Amino acid sequence: QVHLVESGGGLVQAGGSLRLSCAASGRTFSSYAMGWFRQAPGKEREFVAAISRNGGSIVYADSVKGRFTISRDNTKNTVYLQMNSLKPEDTAVYYCAADNTGALSNYVSRSPVRYDYWGQGTQVTVSS
Repeated sequence: QVHLVESGGGLVQAGGSLRLSCAASGRTFSSYAMGWFRQAPGKEREFVAAISRNGGSIVYADSVKGRFTISRDNTKNTVYLQMNSLKPEDTAVYYCAADNTGALSNYVSRSPVRYDYWGQGTQVTVSS
């Protein structure tokens, strides 16, 4: 089991940057693929980015590709989301999630149903 805590959200002007962090408890962080999702008011939760256990496979939503970068540090039990060139439409609550369902070290998934554990979320607000 893993407990996830996000941080780094806040208010930023359009074009600005934020770096989200997600700290995981437990000694098995490296056995989980990790993902970032977001949910805006009145909308469904959507996939943002994901990274495999070994960091070798990374996928992004088309809407953030080229602007966001996901990374992980297994020695610190932390996954990051660097967000640059932020837009008002990036405003949402951002969640990190852990997925232990894949068998391969380079496994990664865009589907939220594959993720077993979720953080409480951190608010990102981008003003125009």
